[in-house]
Amino acid sequence: MEHWIAEVMDAYGYMGIFLLIALENLFPPIPSEVILTFGGFMTTSTDLTPIGVIAFATAGSLAGAIILYGIGRILSAERLEAIVVKYGRVLRLKPEDIRKADAWFDKHGPWAVFFGRLVPLVRSLISIPAGSSGMRFLPFLLLTTIGSLIWNTALVYVGAAVGDSWETIVAYMDVYSNIVYVALALGAVAAAVWFVRKRVAKKAE
Repeated sequence: MEHWIAEVMDAYGYMGIFLLIALENLFPPIPSEVILTFGGFMTTSTDLTPIGVIAFATAGSLAGAIILYGIGRILSAERLEAIVVKYGRVLRLKPEDIRKADAWFDKHGPWAVFFGRLVPLVRSLISIPAGSSGMRFLPFLLLTTIGSLIWNTALVYVGAAVGDSWETIVAYMDVYSNIVYVALALGAVAAAVWFVRKRVAKKAE
């Protein structure tokens, strides 16, 4: 995949960066770390500039985030509640579970959107609950822009600094991503255990 990403960027320049980052937001397995660090390296050997790469990468991030936000709006909390009412017994969920999750995002959503843009995998998926919770579009757009700008700027300038050793940075970022994935998996397991224990405790009362 890294070879294909490099070919696209080499052939289409800024537009290739925009399209790849937008696609990365919609399909998280595409690594933004490769796109951005290689983009940084390209600023040392082509006519591309760091500011240009960052600008088009951030525009791509926004394009992908807006699409996922729109999907979240379609899957509103009300619609998710309706699904739970219909299939809740199978999913082991109740409508109040959706309402609690929605209330949590209403309270912590802005921070979740901002910091989520700095975490692999989460940086893409966070747009969906933002949309489904009804988070206002302009704050979502602003926080997504700031978070994406920080992420993109850091990796582009690191790629430019290390030059043709950019693949070394990608290897370190892979380690970071794997640690995050393990932490997310453990968090999901812990949440599931807590959820089941709470349900069992309620039934025992």
